[in-house]
Amino acid sequence: MILKIALLFAGTILAFWISAICGGGASLILIPILNLLLPTSLVPFSLTIGTFTSSASRIAVFKQHINWKIFLWFVPFSIPAVLLGAYLIKYVNPNYLQLMVAFFLIANLPQLFTSKNKPEEKEKEYPKSALALIGFSAGFISGITGAVGLLFNRFYLKFGLKKEEIVATRAANEVFLHLIKLIIYISLGLYSNTALWLGIAIAAAAIVSSYTVKYILPHLSENLFKKIGYGAMVISGITLMTSTSGKIIQQDQIVINSSCTAHKKVYTMLWRDTRMVLEYKAKEGIEIEKSMQPEELSGHLKEKYHTLMEHYDEVRIEKVYVLGKKTSHEFYCYKDNVLTKFKA
Repeated sequence: MILKIALLFAGTILAFWISAICGGGASLILIPILNLLLPTSLVPFSLTIGTFTSSASRIAVFKQHINWKIFLWFVPFSIPAVLLGAYLIKYVNPNYLQLMVAFFLIANLPQLFTSKNKPEEKEKEYPKSALALIGFSAGFISGITGAVGLLFNRFYLKFGLKKEEIVATRAANEVFLHLIKLIIYISLGLYSNTALWLGIAIAAAAIVSSYTVKYILPHLSENLFKKIGYGAMVISGITLMTSTSGKIIQQDQIVINSSCTAHKKVYTMLWRDTRMVLEYKAKEGIEIEKSMQPEELSGHLKEKYHTLMEHYDEVRIEKVYVLGKKTSHEFYCYKDNVLTKFKA
């Protein structure tokens, strides 16, 4: 255990150095280490102790660089949003939100190839409403996913802040979010003595990282700092997309099949209890079929379904969309494993 804690301590210092330079991403390094030491449900508690301490210690080191205008519009709107996001965890699948976040992060790829000799455009002043919206969005996403990290890096970079200002202002904005999450985890019982001590170890390493990173930042040019930040966003986005898409495919049992004949191509996707078919015929064009439940039918279609059920063992319904034609329905009727198809 001592060796594992030493590994965690060293990994934390490295993780928060990278986080300070890149504007986030410490969790990508620390989560795999914590998974070796704790049950998955307790990892956020230990990690949040460290991120809270890291933000607090960066405020102490870089407090003179905090952009108070951003802070005063970011924090008041982010706090209720993080509570809302945490409440909605039981109603919203966070994997889909994480997938959207992944695409947003990957969209920063063109910024990596911007020439350093290209003259910088004068940054436009953000309206107060935009600052409030960004604060709310950061809080909401942090509440649902447990992290906000690199997502709003682009906002800080585009606002025209210097590297020390980005480190300080991000820390000031996020320290309250981490504190609220700690309170939520404790209220839900998602902690243990081991998780607490590991969190304290992360916190100690985070303090060491915060007080040593100030000697690293002066050696980085503003252009290199931005390149590292955008690069971290893209790498994090690719990692997040890979891991999250795998979870979605497994949880929702997504299966995609295809078949091809001389006259048509058919692509079938199964998602949860829904079946969707994309069919292309050379003469008729594209046809999309989507499975339906009987309770979705009305009028004569509902009557037809009940009539067919009297004569068949099973009846499946699909709604058919064809470009330029009226929407129709198809009834796939099975009796003794023999299929009969009706259109309506």
